[in-house]
Formats: sequence, C-alpha cells, structure tokens
Amino acid sequence: MYKYLFGLFLVSTLVFTGFKYEDRYFEIAKNLDIFATLFKELNSLYVDEINPTKAMNTSITAMLKELDPYTNFYPEDMIEDYRTMNAGKYNGIGATIESRFGEHTVVMVYQYSPADKSGMKIGDVVTHINGVSLAGRDSDELGRLLKGQTGTRAKLTVERFGEKKPLEISVERDVVKTPNVPHYGMIDDEVGYIQLKDFSATAATEIKAAFEEMEGEGMKKLILDLRGNPGGLLNQAIEICNFFIPKGELVVETKGKVAQWNKKYLSLRNPVDLEIPIVVMVNSSSASASEIVSGTLQDYDRGVIVGQKSFGKGLVQSTRPLTFNTQLKVTTAKYYIPSGRCIQAIDYSHRNPDGSVGKVPDSLKSTFYTKNGRAVYDGGGVDPDIFVEPKELSELTNQLISEGAIFDFATKYYHENKNNVPEDGFIVSDQLYQQFLAFTEAQGFNYVNDAEQALSDLEGIAETEKGYNEFGTELSTLRQKLNSKKKADFQTFKEEIKDELALEILSRYHYDKVMKFVSFEKDAEVQESLKILKDTDRYRSILKGK
Repeated sequence: MYKYLFGLFLVSTLVFTGFKYEDRYFEIAKNLDIFATLFKELNSLYVDEINPTKAMNTSITAMLKELDPYTNFYPEDMIEDYRTMNAGKYNGIGATIESRFGEHTVVMVYQYSPADKSGMKIGDVVTHINGVSLAGRDSDELGRLLKGQTGTRAKLTVERFGEKKPLEISVERDVVKTPNVPHYGMIDDEVGYIQLKDFSATAATEIKAAFEEMEGEGMKKLILDLRGNPGGLLNQAIEICNFFIPKGELVVETKGKVAQWNKKYLSLRNPVDLEIPIVVMVNSSSASASEIVSGTLQDYDRGVIVGQKSFGKGLVQSTRPLTFNTQLKVTTAKYYIPSGRCIQAIDYSHRNPDGSVGKVPDSLKSTFYTKNGRAVYDGGGVDPDIFVEPKELSELTNQLISEGAIFDFATKYYHENKNNVPEDGFIVSDQLYQQFLAFTEAQGFNYVNDAEQALSDLEGIAETEKGYNEFGTELSTLRQKLNSKKKADFQTFKEEIKDELALEILSRYHYDKVMKFVSFEKDAEVQESLKILKDTDRYRSILKGK
C-alpha cells in the first residue's frame, strides 16, 4: 500500500510541477521514499497507537507552512467549510458560535436562518449538541456537529441570560445563505451607499439589485464600502468592475509559473453606469477581490479610493481534487491589475498586528500609471487616493470588548428590553451608560492599562531591592494618581464606549444589518467620502492627478 501511494503521488507530482523528469526525479523519489518508510516504521514500532489521519494532516500542514499562507489542504471532514467559503452557503443552522472564556457562545444569528426561526439568540451558551457535551471541544469539532444534511435536526442545549434552567432548542438544518450585501440605502437625496462584505457566488447580483433600486430613488453618486471585505470569487470581482467600466477592457491578469495560469480577464458585458461618481472605501482588512475592484477602478480613474492601504493579497488560488474526497487549494499565480502593478505584498510572512502590510521602502516599489497618468505603486495593497487615519480605540474600550463586558451587557439589555426595538439613530443615553458602569463593577471588571502594568513591574522590582522604603511613598502616591486617572478614563472615553455599546445592542435586534441603523456622522471614512462627492471639482481633480 505504501509503495502504491508513493508511486501515485510521485507520478502526480511529476505531471503537475512541470519539472523535467531528469532534473528532479531523483530528489523527489528519494524524499518520498524516506517519508513512506519512516511512516511505516513509526506505525509498526511506536509504543502507542498512531492515528494515521492526524499524523498525515500534521505533516501536510507543516509542509504547506513553508509556502504562502493561502495554500491549504482540506481533509474530507472540512470539505463543507471549503464549499462555504466558495459558495457563501452551507447546510447548517445559520449561527456563528465562538469560544469565549471556555464557553461556546452564539455571537451571530443570521436573519431568517434555521437558528433564527428556532428562537436561538446572540449570547446563548451552547453546552450540548444532540446530547454530546461540548466541554473541551474546539471550534472545528463544534462546526462538524452543527453542520449536516438539509432536513436533519440538531438538538441544542443552551444556557440563556435570565433563565434558571437550560433550554432545549431543536433546529432543522437547511441551506444557509449569508448575504454579501447586508446593507444598502440612500445617505441623502443624492448619495447611495452599498456595504459589500464578501465576494461569494451572488455578490454581483446583489450589488446590481441594490444599485438599480437606489437609482430608481434618485441616486446620483455612490459610496461602495469594501472595508473588512476579505475577498472571494474572482469572477464576481470582474463582474462588479464591469458594471462601471466599458465592455472589452482588461480587469485583471494572472501570471504563474505554468503557462496555463497566464490569463487575461476582460469585461465581457455592457456596463451599468459609466458616469456616476464613485468613492470606494477600503482598509487594511480589504483583501483579494476587494483589491481587484478598488485597484481596477483606481487604474481606470473610475473612482476615488478612501481609507487606508488595503491588505495586499494578490495571489491566485486554484483547487485540485485529491483522492478520498479531499481538496488542495494551491497558489498558482499572482494578480496584476490594469496598470500592470501586482497587489501582493512583497513579504507576506510578516505583517502588523492588525494584518496590514506596513510601510514598504520606496526602493522596493515600482511606479505604474493610471489611465489619466496618475502614479500608483506596487509593493503590497492598494494605496488610497485620500488617506483617513484609522479609528483606534482606547486601552479601556479594547479591554471592555476583549473581556466581554460590552457583549454581556448587550445580552442583558436585550433580554430585559425584547419589545423595545431600537431603530434609526439609536444612541446609548447617559442613563444607560451609568447602568453599564454599574454592571462592569458588579461583574468584577478589572481595568489594567499599560501604565499600571509598568508601575506593578516597578513595585515588584523595588520590593526586592534594598532601600525600598526610601521611595515607597513616591510609588504609593503614583499608584493613587494612576487609580484616579483610570476612573477618569470611563468619562474621557465615554463617547467611544457608548458607540461600541450601541453597535453591540443593535446586533441583538438587527443581526448583521446594524449598519442600517447606525448614524454615519461619526464614521470618518464616510464623512470624507461625502465631502469628496459633494465637491465635484475636487473629485475630478483627484482623478486627473492634480
């Protein structure tokens, strides 16, 4: 059996790598033979039983880590996840469950999904599925227990805020479709807004439907929000670009080592609108297909890009079916947008904590030009025409989010105000904010900022040093001042905390469509986009490179 697998793998390797037989045969044959004989000996002699599937998956994962982050292997039990990523739909219950502080908590329920129809709520803690305890199980195991064939049922045991006993919820699995466009609408009498979260199979259809509806309402200008959009299907990106550029234009080109991956993708249909002013908003989480759309519209001077440098993922993945219903997603080429630049980051192994590319030295960049002759650059991602400083939350707000205080208070608020549905322009009142502060205190929330951590370290060092009493008073005084400052932070950052609370509370009632109920007045990118669209001369001068 080992020789059969070895021989099969060897032949496929030689066929698909394109290497000449005489150049690589010996090295490939030698190393595959070593691997096969090593595994055979381990399986025969190792003191404990070896799980062959787990061992192979571990070795494959380790091998692929030496390549780029996007070449992945999908074993048979993960094929459903693979299909979900490509189609934007799956057989399941329509809820996102994450591990929070050792518990499996529902963090999103999709509207009209089986989970929604069964009465599942954000904040529910799932303890059992079909009688199987989830204690100690990871997210992958949880996902496999939740997904299944349409028409089958999953019986969930959940703990809910305000309920003394666990609840039993029976959910009938069905095809779950996650929307690409969770929100669109008119911001004012002229400007329309479309939020695109993914590029799955219906992205272009949803964009076109939203565009045509708002066009009928008098839309004269468009804001396309691609912030946080991780990308998806290439054909959907091409289709969306085609809405706004003439038929027959180059949208994107792929170039790879193997000639069959060298392709040019053109706009094949008549456009929807060639004149409407467009602003595309991007940030450091806008990747892949988002960068093709924003970069292509920028290269044709068809729209102004606002926000921050995009993620910088310009690698093309293709899928290869393997034996036993497994799949390999392998990087086969790079994307090049119409100006000729590649959006792939030069170094995809090292990024900033927020996922952004970071500053690329000018010496490593190459200059390209848009249709109007504006200079644009490669090196990683799409640079916005108008840069807007990203919103950075305070240490306090980040801790309230990471430790679940804002999430848990929103859950409490919802169950105490089920019939009081917040609508447009909802804000957290000062009275409600005081209730939140009382809640955090009752829950034992302990706010520790960087300054306090540094002081604690200093106090620890001082206690081990002779002469501590000589400056103990000064440290004590500093501690008192720091405690006063921490209390003041709850007022200093009150407005941003209230904004985060409002978003979390709105999600309990309006699912992933919260943007529909949020005021854009505090959204810096939207406000900058509106300014540009209102100033026709400025909009045109940006696209002309003046």
